[in-house]
Amino acid sequence: MKIAIASGKGGTGKTTIATNLALTLANTGRTIQILDCDVEEPNCHIFLKPEIESTAPATVLMPKVIEEKCTGCGICAEVCEYSAIAVIKGKVLIFPELCHGCGACKMFCPEDAFIEVPREVGVIEEGKTNGIRFVHGLLNIGELMSPAVIDGVKKAAGEQDILIIDSPPGTSCPVIAAVKDAEFVLLVTEPTPFGLNDLELAVGMVRELNIPFAVAINRSDVGNEDVKKYCKREEIEIILEIPDDRRIAEAYSRGEMVIHALPEYKKTFETCWAKITDLYQNALHTEQQEKAATES
Repeated sequence: MKIAIASGKGGTGKTTIATNLALTLANTGRTIQILDCDVEEPNCHIFLKPEIESTAPATVLMPKVIEEKCTGCGICAEVCEYSAIAVIKGKVLIFPELCHGCGACKMFCPEDAFIEVPREVGVIEEGKTNGIRFVHGLLNIGELMSPAVIDGVKKAAGEQDILIIDSPPGTSCPVIAAVKDAEFVLLVTEPTPFGLNDLELAVGMVRELNIPFAVAINRSDVGNEDVKKYCKREEIEIILEIPDDRRIAEAYSRGEMVIHALPEYKKTFETCWAKITDLYQNALHTEQQEKAATES
């Protein structure tokens, strides 16, 4: 099963839930892998402390001009949606930091004057820890192509019983790249006005992607009841509530796993996983029924 842990904003406790859930499941005899796809600021390794076994570059293909073929017609600049190409006095200028590697310039060039060459935008590291296979990506400073590094992290995933994806915060392109092929999404929020606003955006995202999902509320005993009212109104299951426990914050500040520092929370994560599997199975059953009804 492939589950993504996501949030509409940063700082909600997404990584805390992802890492503790992975470690809880690793003790059940199943093979577990965690992918840290928050490539701009990955931090699962701070808590899981994996032994890194391999490192590989993450690359994107970017255009290179064959000058003897180029006529300076300017079509490449016209078709580039990202303003990564300019043609000045018949000479093609390429701005690598803006290039998204879409290939339009190569496709539409009437003189076939472009080739594509790899450009490194980050690194992918793989390792293991406490029976968990671990992969994370690190985007190079100043780069914009986080989806390319996220794709590299996901391609490095092996065959495991359970795959947990720690997604970037928000609802933009990097998040879509991380969660788009997940089988279930757990949206982490907090009971504040900002938390509710960003939860609504995240719910809209996963509904658009048509992925089964549920909500986890961190620091559930602070703020107000608006998040719970919203979930009830939208018929969204809340399957995990973590209180504003100072001991959790202290463990986090030391880089410790919650279930190690506070073993009583292990049951909390076990219950959360049981609810995830129930909701996922129900969603599969509903999908099969709808498909059968359509075919009949």
